[in-house]
Amino acid sequence: MSSSTPVRFGFIGAGQIAYFAADSILSHPQAELAAAHDLNAERLAAFCTEKGIPRSFATATELLADPDIDAVYIAVPNKFHAPLALEALEAGKHVILDKPFAMNLAEAREVGETARRTGLVFTLGMNLRYTEAHQKIRALRETGTFGDIYHARAYWFRRSGIPKLGTWFGNRELAGGGCLYDIGVHVLDLCLHTIGNFEPVSVFGSTYTQFGHRGAGEGGWGLSDRSNVLFDVDDFASALIKFSNGATVSLGVSWACHAHDHDRVDVEIFGSEAGASVSKGEIYRSGSGGREYEILQKPNVDIQFSHCDRFTNFINHILGLEPIGVTIDEALAVQAILDAIAESSVTGHEVRLDLR
Repeated sequence: MSSSTPVRFGFIGAGQIAYFAADSILSHPQAELAAAHDLNAERLAAFCTEKGIPRSFATATELLADPDIDAVYIAVPNKFHAPLALEALEAGKHVILDKPFAMNLAEAREVGETARRTGLVFTLGMNLRYTEAHQKIRALRETGTFGDIYHARAYWFRRSGIPKLGTWFGNRELAGGGCLYDIGVHVLDLCLHTIGNFEPVSVFGSTYTQFGHRGAGEGGWGLSDRSNVLFDVDDFASALIKFSNGATVSLGVSWACHAHDHDRVDVEIFGSEAGASVSKGEIYRSGSGGREYEILQKPNVDIQFSHCDRFTNFINHILGLEPIGVTIDEALAVQAILDAIAESSVTGHEVRLDLR
């Protein structure tokens, strides 16, 4: 597309996350909200009214047939991520998909192959990658600040943060997984992106269901209708991931657990020359020339995406202005790890990976 032509968006899904996405798109001078679809007519009407969206469609197929839509944002239950992404790509639309990529690696690979074949832009909206503090740590890693990164810890522990109980979020058939797919995917992706390592070779992990099936641990997120579906997904997960260069990553995530903090999230890096807290944007290292140990806060370093926004990146890439932030191969590596954690939890054994 020409850099002077606006990118016209269609939304598939008008849940709570769509409101934040719409605000990001509307802030871009070369983007428009053209249409939306949601299975709930009342929710769809409210969304279109609040965000000034001129057209609404009863089905996703009707929206995707509209020639006045260039790109779509898909934010629906996970079961429909891959099918709708495939349909959108085949209809000639660029796609930004909410996480997780798909229900499994096979589905994700099919979407990736279709995106490559059609030549359209496809990406996942991994918003944590774009915050300023996170980008600064990654930029320092690229300059060699940390030396050999041999380990990292990625975690997101919520004390009481299960999305609205009785909805699709807690149902395996619709969601594929629980906290691991919902928030674990965020810190796992951020960790791999920050340390620059998407070559996992083995995974050992476990998932647990301790609160949601008892009606406990709800956090209230989501506009989805309660339908009293079975809660049969994980509300806690942990894993150890090993990479081709010998580095390891420990992953911990919960929707609900007994803990001091209501919400604790970070990626911590351990390198031969320095360490870091990604969420705090801090560097830890020995002082040069015998000086005292240094804790460097708010490092002064240039970042790749000064706008700090996933939708701006997607739009700018379509317009030919900047590289895409999340590549298909990176997203596939993350999906492979999620699948391996689930498999390892069932079998009790390490899962070997070969993504070549």
